[in-house]
Amino acid sequence: MGLQETKIESLPFVTAELNYLAPVSGKPRTYAFDPPPGEPKSTSLPEPHRVPIFDARLIADHFSLDREGFALVRHPNQVKDFYNDEEIRAVYYPAVEAFLRATLKADRVFIFDHTVRRRVEGAPDVRDGGPRQPATRVHVDQTAVSGANRVREHLPDEAEELLKGRVQVINLWRPIRGPLRDSPLAMADGTTVAPEDLVASDLIYPNRRGETYSVKYNPDHRWFYFPEMTPDEALLLKCYDSATDGRTRFGPHTAFVDPTTPDDAAPRESIEVRTLVFHKQ
Repeated sequence: MGLQETKIESLPFVTAELNYLAPVSGKPRTYAFDPPPGEPKSTSLPEPHRVPIFDARLIADHFSLDREGFALVRHPNQVKDFYNDEEIRAVYYPAVEAFLRATLKADRVFIFDHTVRRRVEGAPDVRDGGPRQPATRVHVDQTAVSGANRVREHLPDEAEELLKGRVQVINLWRPIRGPLRDSPLAMADGTTVAPEDLVASDLIYPNRRGETYSVKYNPDHRWFYFPEMTPDEALLLKCYDSATDGRTRFGPHTAFVDPTTPDDAAPRESIEVRTLVFHKQ
């Protein structure tokens, strides 16, 4: 049963502020390091909008990566310390790869990086090798250009052959501790997102330039979250899909401040693994 057959408006929801992209002249860009003198860190300025975010727990089985662009899955794991980079690569990476191959019926899965986040009140989101802060703007990690370029960047010798098949960039996101009540993740139903809502934006590194989608506000967007996620649960987030047959190709998402979060809730700790998923078709 799809979402179109359910009464979304009857679900519990919270009303929260999400940071969309404010109007900007030229292509938005953000430096992932200290910008040159006189340059702002980012030209992507937030435009907050208060929106309902529906509790998707009651209809969790109705979501699919191909339709809405996200899905909740059960995924127990054996990692003892998510702050140990060696353990993540030795234990977690193989488990995630095997899980995604089976779940998505993929021919191949390639993990190209991961990010650990731990919210610290008032701290900036700095890419210095330590835990990052939750991302509090509506975005998609890849674009039509950068999604394909990820294959060329990470698998250069095989890229052109792999790009003849279907390629997806799928993130597997999970809380490290739970139940998670602080800074949960909100996902937009991809069927409510218009192509013109997505604005390609440069992400500038010292040695390369990436591209993400910022997102313009559209009152048609419909938002969902899964409250109180546990460490045995994970979210699959679609960040790119080369298929152009009507499936959702890009899934906007963002962390948000849940107004029902208890004052004594532990700060969010989470990890996301970014993967290339290949189908020969």
